[in-house]
Amino acid sequence: MKRKLFPILEYDKTRKAIINPSAFFDGKTIPENVVLCFFKDVIRELRVKHRIKEIACCRSEMGKHPIYELKIGKKCISVFHSAVGAPLAAGLFEELIALGGKKFIACGGAGVLDRNISAGHIMVPVSAIRDEGVSYHYLPPSREVRPSVKALKAIVNVLKNEKLSYLKCKTWTTDAPYRETPEKITLRKKEGCLSVEMEAASQCFS
Repeated sequence: MKRKLFPILEYDKTRKAIINPSAFFDGKTIPENVVLCFFKDVIRELRVKHRIKEIACCRSEMGKHPIYELKIGKKCISVFHSAVGAPLAAGLFEELIALGGKKFIACGGAGVLDRNISAGHIMVPVSAIRDEGVSYHYLPPSREVRPSVKALKAIVNVLKNEKLSYLKCKTWTTDAPYRETPEKITLRKKEGCLSVEMEAASQCFS
């Protein structure tokens, strides 16, 4: 590998690393369809109503990160309270894949860069500006990353079928919420960003 001016640009396409998440799990498996939910109150409500049960867990220095099973009709899906911040969120994402997760959808909150967008409005990211460090270890350097066309279409179809109002948007993923300076916000708005958060770019590895 050639040395770059900045280490973050030294992308290595090799998939196998020295430490791999599969080494930490002893044959446990979870349902392949996984919902990454960033809302703790939603997880708590599902637990209180006994709609979910813990089937496995990931661990970090912060403690346990339970993985739950939710039955919908005859089908079971995995539900996971995802971590805030790209590094931990992506690390746990890797472990969910090692446990058998194959199809993922994330639901979380974001700040808005347009005051006309009200709280609670559904926003569907169609691209994310990579102002975090994690995605550069999974994809070659670029300014933006996009979700898969198939996944995006599926989300939009569900929202349309349920007659739910939504807004497609470009989002700004940053590692430093306290460094959202006026000049940076102005720049991101000029690029077309409507939201700002800390994980989207690191979850779109396509």
